[in-house]
Amino acid sequence: MRSDEFRTLLDRHARPDWTTAIDGVLISKVDRPDPPAPSMSGTVLAVIAQGAKRLALGDTVYEYGAGQYLVASVDLPVTGEFTRIEPGRPALGFGLTLEPSAVAELLLEAGPGDAPRTGGGTPAGITVSDTPPALLDAVVRMLRLLDEPRDRAVLAPLIKREILWRLITGEQGAAVRQFGLADSSLSHVSRAVRWIREHYAQPFRVEDVARLSGMSVSAFYRNFQAVTAMSPIQFQKQIRLQEARLLLATRPGDITGVGQRVGYDNPSQFSREYRRQFGTPPSRDAARLRTTATAPAVVLP
Repeated sequence: MRSDEFRTLLDRHARPDWTTAIDGVLISKVDRPDPPAPSMSGTVLAVIAQGAKRLALGDTVYEYGAGQYLVASVDLPVTGEFTRIEPGRPALGFGLTLEPSAVAELLLEAGPGDAPRTGGGTPAGITVSDTPPALLDAVVRMLRLLDEPRDRAVLAPLIKREILWRLITGEQGAAVRQFGLADSSLSHVSRAVRWIREHYAQPFRVEDVARLSGMSVSAFYRNFQAVTAMSPIQFQKQIRLQEARLLLATRPGDITGVGQRVGYDNPSQFSREYRRQFGTPPSRDAARLRTTATAPAVVLP
């Protein structure tokens, strides 16, 4: 019954821009399958109620459907598409933006032994699990507040905390707990990810980024690969190509200029890597992008 109510609430309150009346709560409703689209994952919890979602991060593919949830604890460049969409049965999903400060606050308030200990390993930046009944129950109660505006201001923050606690103590709790700890290996990698995103057009030495992250070069390589499923240089290339694709939507006649702006001095290399990433040359993709509606900036839920 919870699953039926979950689908009904999502279907009733879905908006084209995925936002809701509750800050940080997202609802996706997709009526038809579209080609895989690149985007940033955001740091979110995503729970699927109907249909399924496929995400590619580097060479790693994540698939999750009804009855499963995904946690993205690092904002990563992914390529995503909704699947298992049928006439009259759109893909439906719930999303909640995750904030490190909210996780840290709960960890500080938890009594000794209430929260599992965070292990020494570095979790992946994206993880998938089956949705436990207690988590689904909290998500459904959050969605009910969309029909109860008088109660939202008081109850929504409480239910958000409950959802976070279910994540912290659940199967993917290690990733969520490290997400909230400023000195965890996941947080060190997140700092490197942010730096590369902000300076993606510039060449860099991995040794310098490792030092900025507070890690040795060997530890940085190992942890970065564990979190992002790619090397720092591969990650930079993903960001460059995604930014190029966004620019081409508004500057379709300036292929060389766009390539240079995102850090490619060699137009042939830019065209070759763009085609390898998106399956079509920049010029042809730019023409198609001009006729395609802009997707939400965050690819989840």
